[in-house]
Amino acid sequence: MNPGSLPLSTDQGVGRENVDSLEEATPRGAHGGAAAGSAQAATAQGVNASRAAERTIPSVTEIQAAAARIISNVEKVIDGKSSAVHTALTVLLAGGHLLIEDVPGVGKTMLAKALAASVDCSVSRIQFTPDLLPSDVTGVSVFNQAERQFEFKRGAVFANIVIGDEINRASPKTQSALLECMEERQVTVDGVTYPLGSPFTVVATQNPIEMEGTYALPEAQRDRFMARISMGYPDTSSELAMLDSRDTTSPLSEIGAVVSVDELRAMMVGARNVFASSAVKEYVVAVVRATRDDRDLRLGASPRATLQLIRAAKAQAALHGRDYVLPDDIDSLAVAVLGHRLMPTSRAVGHHRQDSAPIIEEIVLRILAATPVPVSVAR
Repeated sequence: MNPGSLPLSTDQGVGRENVDSLEEATPRGAHGGAAAGSAQAATAQGVNASRAAERTIPSVTEIQAAAARIISNVEKVIDGKSSAVHTALTVLLAGGHLLIEDVPGVGKTMLAKALAASVDCSVSRIQFTPDLLPSDVTGVSVFNQAERQFEFKRGAVFANIVIGDEINRASPKTQSALLECMEERQVTVDGVTYPLGSPFTVVATQNPIEMEGTYALPEAQRDRFMARISMGYPDTSSELAMLDSRDTTSPLSEIGAVVSVDELRAMMVGARNVFASSAVKEYVVAVVRATRDDRDLRLGASPRATLQLIRAAKAQAALHGRDYVLPDDIDSLAVAVLGHRLMPTSRAVGHHRQDSAPIIEEIVLRILAATPVPVSVAR
């Protein structure tokens, strides 16, 4: 597939058009069957591609240039939301998952689609509804009468970028189908384990205001998202520009892929190789540990949050053309990476009972201000 020819699923239910193009992972278990041979070959191709990416690690200047193309492409669709676009791309390069949480109509799904359309990789979209089943997400084993054996029909999660629209409208049972996928990058069905492709990113959206008919994400699943962002309303000039640019056509139909999946893999490897000094790592640990002891929080950030904060900081440094992490990278990402993992006390929430995000942001910023910043962080 050439960059610019990326098709997106437009089904109202589970999108599967692009899932078939993904390299099938090697099954391990009782029902591997005759598919194991071809699956092993496909997996070997994926491993070879990953090794090739590691052999051709791009410089931070090359990563910055490629990231600028992606950002420019996405901003043709998303007006006036530079911060949200940058954070979304940071999560993608860091190999994490993104939760976009905001009121309806501000472009949550549009951002996810524009980001997916900018990379020449497999994409699927899941419209989460109360009647969606776990097998719609992960896949199901079907008995083949002709072959007299079970065949695994892959679900929508077998894609490089999975867009989960209104994830909190699905039942807890269906939501839990993503837990293994997001953390271990694999799917287990009927005792058979199928590794997912690389890269693998879930970009999920949810509406925090309308809670009727929804199921709040459990803390275990929220913790698997690297970052949570909000779009917010556009400013006046952006909203006026939107009226002109979207009056007759959708800008999403006019953008194409600007980087290949191999380029993205190489960019991710390059981002992981960004240097983080011992002083910066100690700063990250100090910030995260402070959330566990804060008087206004009844649940602090997990060790997973520590790992994901430093990984996101490395990716952001690469986006800025640096091969080392600054404390400023930690500070700018702390709210997005830590905020959705924290639970304030009832006393701290006060009048923010319906939406605790503002008070959590205040707490994180207070912790950052109180934590000593390291002086020497370069190589």
